[in-house]
Amino acid sequence: MQNHGIGSWPARRARRTPHRTALLHEEHATSYAELHDRSTRLAHLLRAHGIRQGDRVAFLGPNHPAFLEALFATGSLGAVFVPLNTRLAPPELRHQLQDSGSRLLLSLRHPAAPGLDDCTEVLEAEGGTYETLLAGSRDEPVDQPVGPDDLCMIMYTSGTGGRPKGAMLTHGNVLWNSLNVLVDTDLAGDEITLVSAPLFHTAALNMTCLPTLLKGGTAVLESAFDPGRTLELVQRHRITSLFGVPAMYDALAAAPGWDGADLGSLRTLICGGAPVPDRTIRRYLDRGLAFVQGYGMTETAPGVLLLDRNDAAEHAGSAGVPHFFTDVRLLGPAGEQVRPGEPGEVLVAGPNVGPGYWGRPAESAAAFRDGCWFRSGDLATVDAEGYAYLVDRLKDIFISGGENVCPAEVEAALLEHPAVAECAVFGVPDPTWGEAGRAVVVLRPGSTASAEELTAHLDGQLARYKIPKSVVFTDSLPRNGAGKLLKRLLRAAHGQY
Repeated sequence: MQNHGIGSWPARRARRTPHRTALLHEEHATSYAELHDRSTRLAHLLRAHGIRQGDRVAFLGPNHPAFLEALFATGSLGAVFVPLNTRLAPPELRHQLQDSGSRLLLSLRHPAAPGLDDCTEVLEAEGGTYETLLAGSRDEPVDQPVGPDDLCMIMYTSGTGGRPKGAMLTHGNVLWNSLNVLVDTDLAGDEITLVSAPLFHTAALNMTCLPTLLKGGTAVLESAFDPGRTLELVQRHRITSLFGVPAMYDALAAAPGWDGADLGSLRTLICGGAPVPDRTIRRYLDRGLAFVQGYGMTETAPGVLLLDRNDAAEHAGSAGVPHFFTDVRLLGPAGEQVRPGEPGEVLVAGPNVGPGYWGRPAESAAAFRDGCWFRSGDLATVDAEGYAYLVDRLKDIFISGGENVCPAEVEAALLEHPAVAECAVFGVPDPTWGEAGRAVVVLRPGSTASAEELTAHLDGQLARYKIPKSVVFTDSLPRNGAGKLLKRLLRAAHGQY
């Protein structure tokens, strides 16, 4: 084959394991041979719509086989896949379509799609008309030359601050990240992976789904996460691998069927997006389950650090050590290598690190130090054994009375209070200290706690300047589709009084 990108994966899998189940969606199974056939037919259909090498093809819809068919079809043509967040408003979707220059939008039952036909061609990717088009399309192999440095996808960053940017990932970036996952998590050919986090985010797609398909396992696609249904699916399909953020795992452990559920098939619980709280780790260890914790970002496809399940208890709170084919440095403000225990910015290099941001050469260049080390904007410390601990985002650090305060440290201490379900801490203006901490807290159902009780809980655990001067109680914290906390929305809602 001339195609060495991920667009060739269905063809390569079909010649090795054609009858093995690749995808399971709403009890409908798709074999690797069928995935190859449908992806090939879709590639010819895209070509008939004028898509050529380098053109961008967007996808808008929930987790569904059509998402992966579109990804592989686009890759087989040497075109560029642009997955769009289904939670975005029409103006946000329009911006990303125009910013990426997408020539075609494949839509799956999304109400905003018809209104986007003024900026790109829209093709519904499901239904009788679509299936008729596929059936009538050609099935001859597509073997467009594609190399590891060719652009594979543009994934728009979560937009936790400012307008999202399109992170570019090459075919080589995606492949090397999948190899990291296979080496470091021991995914097997009989893996049955539940994918309920949205595929338009990098963790669900690149850390979970694609490594499973590369290895020849089965991806069980769910359009949304539901804790009760997750427990049901784990038992019915003997799920072996899960991905989620801590909030998802907490919801799963709080589901009514948790205590009696048969979880014996589970081998790999990958968790990212935030450090796993100690109490969550303990809850799962009590069931004989250990987390594979990780840290990454869209720009690195996304794996950077990983904590092996065997280290989950001994190194609780750590994000682990660098992936096998990835290198990490922690640098201080002047670019110096920090010593163990000292915070430094996380810099990443390796074949999984993307080349930068679509259409933003200046920002792409600024994102790298010495041309090869990607600057994450995250602070971490490393212990004497080489295990890294994420401290906070550089931009989230605030200064109170001349002292740096890392909100993540305060949040971790608050989460140890039995009444606290979720919390977030940020700095607000203070006439005496310049800035002072404010905690926004969600209490557990049926629990009560006052602001004074929570701050008293922190007294003696943290330096006094780190303890929030005010506490706000709310019913929920705003998160994006990947489960990441949106502190800019919290600041807008709770930062002014």
